[in-house]
Parts: sequence; structure tokens; C-alpha cells
Amino acid sequence: MLLDVLQGSEAGGFIVIQDTIHCSGRELLKCFVNTALKREDAVHILGFETSEEELRNGLDNNCALKLHFHNGYTDPLGWTNCSLFTVKQFTTEHIGQLLKKSTNPKATTLVIDSLSWILRHHNPVTVCQRLHELKKGGSVKVIIALLHSDLHQRGIVGSICHLATTVISVTPGKRERSAMAKTTRRSKSGKVMQDEEFFNVTKDYAVTVQSRSSYPEPRQTEAETTEADPTANLTFNLRLSEMEREAKEKVALPFVFSQEKKSALLKPVKGSGRILYEPDANDDFDQEDPDDDLDI
Repeated sequence: MLLDVLQGSEAGGFIVIQDTIHCSGRELLKCFVNTALKREDAVHILGFETSEEELRNGLDNNCALKLHFHNGYTDPLGWTNCSLFTVKQFTTEHIGQLLKKSTNPKATTLVIDSLSWILRHHNPVTVCQRLHELKKGGSVKVIIALLHSDLHQRGIVGSICHLATTVISVTPGKRERSAMAKTTRRSKSGKVMQDEEFFNVTKDYAVTVQSRSSYPEPRQTEAETTEADPTANLTFNLRLSEMEREAKEKVALPFVFSQEKKSALLKPVKGSGRILYEPDANDDFDQEDPDDDLDI
């Protein structure tokens, strides 16, 4: 699945590469940049954590003209007032102006290195809103962001990952210079697919998958398939024997009248009072509207 995400980034996608201090995801981020350049996409990089020279090192030089690096590394907070891009300029309007520098691109890929820098200086709700606007605005084909998950609270990381269409969590692999990618991909229909793959990155920033282990479908064991008896280990008995059941059926319920009791209650008794009503001449009683005399 990792190679499918790398090669076929669909329009309107938002890919989050989630790493920790134990395993960096920047090499995988550069693989996405290199692949986008080979697709002849115009790649705009908001760089806060690495210099332009370091980021360009190892990428395809034939496609270098398609790479636009917006330097937020030299002065990310704008203290010297000489930086072309600062973290405060992470707005939909300003980024839209940066994307216009591309000349007739087939598609535009926006790379954020890293999103953690922006989250430390902006409200997470505002960041999610602006990412959503960029994703739905139509000027960007795909957004690829690096996120250091161990620098933020779990709720913030969860909000960003919920907004993403693909989340790639990078952890250390079993072998040297290898890593494991846990990929969670959500299609437009809402179907969620997951996969775990061991991979390594070559010197020219290409991804090689070493082994793949798809998530198996959940299997039910015999203990799960057989229904457990909730009355098995009780200290009292909830079942009736045949004799107890027959005795229970013979007991008359208090709200059920026997035939003798019904006859006794319905039999008229001498001297019992009755109420007789004779309509008066002034009574105006309408059979069709009995409540006609009421002020309703």
C-alpha cells in the first residue's frame, strides 16, 4: 500500500507522515517529493526544519526547476524581518499567492516540513481549518505533511490524522537502515484500509518494500463462537422442575377472576341504588358535538 500511496496520490488528498524521535520520517518525505517531481508536478515546500541545500541533496536534478522552496528555516518567526516566509504567514491567502509562482504545472503538490512547527505557533483548530481550505480549494492536488507525534498531545495528533486521507506512521524496523510503515488509508467512499510494511530508502530516494504483512481479518475462536451460559455459576436456581412448573400453573393469579367470582359480582342485588337522569327541557344536548356547551 505504501508504494500505491507514493505513486498514485489522488486529487484532494492529505497525506500525513507521522514519526517520533526513535524513527525520522524525513527520508520518506523526500521520497514523496522526488516522486512528485518525476510526475512533473510543481512542488512547493514550506521548509522550517531543514535548509534548501539539505533538502535538495539527493533529489533528481533534472526536475529541480519544478521545486519551489519557501524558506522558513532561516528566520521562522520573522525576528530579523528579512525572511521571505514565516510561520505567521501560514494562511490560505498567502499560500495561494506562493502557489501562483508555478508556471503552467500539470499539478501542484504542497509539502509542509514540518507541521509541528506550525502547530506550536498556531491554534490547532485554525491549522485544521486552513488545511481543509487548502485541500478543498482546488489549487493543490495533494498536501504532504511531516508530523512529529511525540511533540504534541494525543488529541491534537488525532485531529490532524482525522482530517488526513492517508496516515503513514513510521517506526524502527528490525534490520539496520530499515523502518516499518503502518499505513491507514481512507477512500472517498469511506472505506478504511490498513497495512504494515517494512521498507528502506535508497540513495536516490526511492522506496523499496522488503516485506508486507496485511492486517488479517478478525477470526473468532471457539470460545467466542460458543454462547456462554450466564446462569452457569449462580448460587441460586433460576430454573423450575416439572413439578414446580405444574404447581405454578395451578396457582390463581390475584388479578384473574374465576367464573364464580364474575357471577357473584355481576349478579344484581336487591336494594342497590341507581342514578336516573331525565333530560330537562332546557338541556341543549347535541349528539354530534357533546362538548358544544363547553367554552373551548
